[in-house]
Amino acid sequence: MPDQIEIRIPDIGDFEDVEIVEILVGPGDRVEVDEPIISIESDKATMEVPSPVAGEILELRVSLGDSVSEGTILALVAVEEAGEVSPQSAPPPEQDTLEEESPAEVETAEEPAATSVVQEQKEEGRSSEPSVMSGSEDTESSRPSSDGTAPHAGPGARRFARELGVDLNQASGSGPHGRILRGDIVTHVKSVMPSGSGGVSSGSGIPTVPDVDFSRYGPVTEVALPKIRRVAAVNLSRSWLNAPHVTQQDEADVTEMEKFRRRSKDEAARRDLKLSPLHFVLKAVSIALREFPDFRSSLSPDGEGLIVKDYYHLGVAVDTEHGLVVPVLRDVDQKGIFQLAGELAELAEKARLRKLAPADMQGAVFSISSLGGIGGTAFSPIVNVPEVSILGLSKLEVKPRWSGSFDLDAGGTFEPRTILPLSLSYDHRVIDGAAAARFTTRVSQLLSDPAYLLL
Repeated sequence: MPDQIEIRIPDIGDFEDVEIVEILVGPGDRVEVDEPIISIESDKATMEVPSPVAGEILELRVSLGDSVSEGTILALVAVEEAGEVSPQSAPPPEQDTLEEESPAEVETAEEPAATSVVQEQKEEGRSSEPSVMSGSEDTESSRPSSDGTAPHAGPGARRFARELGVDLNQASGSGPHGRILRGDIVTHVKSVMPSGSGGVSSGSGIPTVPDVDFSRYGPVTEVALPKIRRVAAVNLSRSWLNAPHVTQQDEADVTEMEKFRRRSKDEAARRDLKLSPLHFVLKAVSIALREFPDFRSSLSPDGEGLIVKDYYHLGVAVDTEHGLVVPVLRDVDQKGIFQLAGELAELAEKARLRKLAPADMQGAVFSISSLGGIGGTAFSPIVNVPEVSILGLSKLEVKPRWSGSFDLDAGGTFEPRTILPLSLSYDHRVIDGAAAARFTTRVSQLLSDPAYLLL
């Protein structure tokens, strides 16, 4: 008689309570090893969970729309040869990128507003309205209830509750067996917060956007935002509301670098690579980050200090048909231009095929967003909090530059030079304007002659 094995959700990284968006098999179906059985969708990626065994599906233990985490039982399978592969040895799911993500945790679309509301109440000490804050600072959100039982919630939900100061004993769970999900925490926060007038909230203390019936003025079409845009909205809003942004605009004279890049085209082609200015910028930024450690730091959770990272992983924004994602190049300071070009090409291809794993989008200390292949002269990229700075690159252009000094009587001529516009956005809580100007000046110097990148 065939043995029966329970297929469970394998290790899926930091993701918890992810939604089942597609069930690919049914009772009676035959599955092979590594054949996908369900698709799950988090706020960073869609993933196909494969079967670790070959056999017949006897029973499905989940339904479309269920929230699952590592260890959740998916199905019961009859296998001919038991013991070869255990449920715990299931391979990690194949993952499709949904987000630029970011090293920071991504929450649901309503969470930034909820977070800021709680933060504001904590800071202003309002006592006239119900509070979601726990009774004291050292009270755990997951402490046992009066009957001695601990709230049923996963680590991600508990961490989110601690960040908001929510007592999980006061929240109702909508997950299996009353499990408290992140959405339940947001719902609880909303239920105890004072409600305002109708409209779309832009955040605590910010007037709501009026709910306008545009159909009164003419035909309209309502289009649902894809999840990648909804998640991006969460991240961008959180970054913009939490970090006071300033953008430093500068220009780098990359005439000599461009000459060298063009001379290197044949060697790059021999390696099946294409060199772009971005690859040189990556190397220059890694050098500048070594000299300016604040730019590779993050604010400590209490806001009283900096956490400086002694590694040089750089996020690079990649535009795909599914949206913007930010894969991370690791140890940029230890790699040459050709190696960086090859690794970035591989990550960009994975991004376009929606095959980036969560680990491919985590750990950056600084990000770069390049619009050079599209156009524009400058822009203000939004810092990818908890990072504190991001560099934007615009399109190369040839401009006249005076070869002489400021003393016009000393002589000189206007010469055509290749100019790369730089837009450095930074968190003003950590970086001031003088430091930003020094940083872009140093990057510009490093890009002015490729020999600097070898020193």
